[in-house]
Amino acid sequence: MSAVHSPAAVPVASPPGYLHTIARRLQHDYLTLFFIAVLVLTVLAACCAPLLTHYDPFATGLLGRLKPPGWQGHLLGTDDLGRDMFTRLLYGARMSLVMGVMPVALALAIGGTLGLLAGFYGGAVNMAIMRTMDVFYAFPSVLLAVAISGMIGGGMTSGLTALTLVFIPSLCRIAETATAQVRALDFVEAAQATGASSLSVIVAHVLGNVLPAVFVFASSLISVSVLLAAGLSFLGLGVQPPTPDWGQMLAGLRQAIYLQPLVCALPGLAICIVSFSFNMVSDGLRHAMDIRA
Repeated sequence: MSAVHSPAAVPVASPPGYLHTIARRLQHDYLTLFFIAVLVLTVLAACCAPLLTHYDPFATGLLGRLKPPGWQGHLLGTDDLGRDMFTRLLYGARMSLVMGVMPVALALAIGGTLGLLAGFYGGAVNMAIMRTMDVFYAFPSVLLAVAISGMIGGGMTSGLTALTLVFIPSLCRIAETATAQVRALDFVEAAQATGASSLSVIVAHVLGNVLPAVFVFASSLISVSVLLAAGLSFLGLGVQPPTPDWGQMLAGLRQAIYLQPLVCALPGLAICIVSFSFNMVSDGLRHAMDIRA
């Protein structure tokens, strides 16, 4: 009798992971990749500013005030005090990027944690945290940022504090809503039934399912943070002179709008490009991280 051979087992390819799926979707989203490249170039230009220009961002020259682009080697002209605009824009990008990203990162850490606790524990914990957040929701974000920064006093620290406090309530609410939805799922109840502690359940089962939604929303707030930070600096409540900052540069050039409109528009154009780029990248990430898509 001939031996019967069983068919060889065919290896089954495992489905791609979540991060791999996101990366694959982004590879085909050329619009998002373009704006990611814009942001990367902006960060590199800000970090490598001393290598890209030989002008001092603080050096003034009253004889060279408000000169047009290309005047005596000044690529983008000079401002109202004769300082090189290209240099000021490069160094100002540092403050604008920091003031755009740092408040959102701090608010994500604080608001996200509070939202996780409120959504997971519910009851009195949820009531205490969310009613406190509702107090901040009663005020428009712009007026709240101006009021907080005005009470603390002008400066980079006060601007960071004001913007962080403005963004905490919205991030907390998003995290609380997402956590409450995950909290009601069967695998979370099964993990608790095994005797796992609340902290281990949050870290191992809840956080990974909540973080994508909160992260995407936080990335969309960076564009708002860039605009609000520029507004605070424009009003004198953010970064203080002579430190270069795009909002502060707009404030200094507003009196010369009819003399050199192109030079005066450069800081505003930089703010619009960076803010719009963050907004488009956030929208691309939202589509890439949408599992239901």
